[in-house]
Amino acid sequence: MRLSRYFMPTLREAPSDAVVVSHQLMLRAGMIRQEAAGIYAWLPLGLRVLKKIEQIVREEMDRAGAIEVLMPTLQLADLWRESGRYEDYGDEMLRITDRHKRDLLYGPTAEEVITEIFRAYVKSYKDLPKNLYNIQWKFRDERRPRFGVMRGREFLMKDAYSFDVDEAAARKSYNRMFIAYLNTYARMGLNVVPMKADPGPIGGDLSHEFIILADTGESQVFCHKDLVEMGAPGDVDWDGDLQPLVEQRTNLYAATEEMHDEAAFAAVPEDKRLSARGIEVGHIFYFGEKYSKPMKATVAGPDGQDRPIHGGSYGVGVSRLTGAIIEASHDEAGIIWPDAVAPFGAAVINLRPGDAGTDEVAEKAYQALIAAGKDPLLDDSDQRPGAKFAAIDLVGIPWQLVVGPKGVADGTVEIKRRATGEKQTLTLEEALKVISA
Repeated sequence: MRLSRYFMPTLREAPSDAVVVSHQLMLRAGMIRQEAAGIYAWLPLGLRVLKKIEQIVREEMDRAGAIEVLMPTLQLADLWRESGRYEDYGDEMLRITDRHKRDLLYGPTAEEVITEIFRAYVKSYKDLPKNLYNIQWKFRDERRPRFGVMRGREFLMKDAYSFDVDEAAARKSYNRMFIAYLNTYARMGLNVVPMKADPGPIGGDLSHEFIILADTGESQVFCHKDLVEMGAPGDVDWDGDLQPLVEQRTNLYAATEEMHDEAAFAAVPEDKRLSARGIEVGHIFYFGEKYSKPMKATVAGPDGQDRPIHGGSYGVGVSRLTGAIIEASHDEAGIIWPDAVAPFGAAVINLRPGDAGTDEVAEKAYQALIAAGKDPLLDDSDQRPGAKFAAIDLVGIPWQLVVGPKGVADGTVEIKRRATGEKQTLTLEEALKVISA
């Protein structure tokens, strides 16, 4: 992509009502634009990041055996009346009446819809287990939407739903999602700690939040330090026993502020206690028969008798992750994107567009990076060098390759790694090898 043809409206200063770092930087980097309170248009740069996060989530769900569907944003109120949640959910639900006087709602979650789909087609335990997931826009009418995409009213969410014949099978499905979540976040360059959590309005008796630690986190969290350094499981036997991997993490103390037990935390060795700020980026639930009983979602068991299925739900805030990654990875100059989710893999900065020598080298570097699959951005704008460097630092592209007249005369270019600030002066061929490694 050539910057002269791109749409990247960066700002020198963030609007005064942007309080948290991610909101400030997303506005300054031209990633989003607020259209109404808690509702944002995703501009090209932001959309590129959003799509990369979405694709990682999709690939890890597929790897764990989940199957993608696409459910409607508008849902029938009658389904929520069946489950008993229509009145209980509260003012966060946006209720709508269509021209035929049917009661609808803009879905804040989709347990009822997916249960209705499941019960229409699956009749026997032989067709279980099943896990269906959906990546769709949701809406919750927050009283005070704030913190940009971290707590907006409209948000992109991955929600998966498992269906099993009994509790033992359902807990196996829960474990699969627990492990899949750890792998998902690791691919985004995040250290995530699973913490015991309150199920809230979803219901059930087993729930974990996945928390990234950040100084600007929204809530206080408490955990054993070893959990922070514990790597993701990676490739596993998805049909095998995953319980030991889950217990390896859940046997160590970790809890959100709402679930914190001071006595249990005091039992952790003093040098292993960690109290920090955290940001929730995922939440999983096992809720048993909470929806299947009232909605009559049953299957014939091995004995031929109909029984309610046992369910679970598993959410990842895809758009929220965009902000959370920034909260965890930034400096005074701007965003520092992990490679896997960066909008562009490298930026080629031409310090003197129109000069035959710099134009030739910059174009050669740009085409070579395209061929290497680095998805580069070529800054061919007529901005001053200082403005170019500031803009590329702000938007957080992992690698910068700088082409200037002096370097061209010497047969060199400069490369910079955004995360560390390390700079090297190399020949173009050497620089391309480093960036493409």
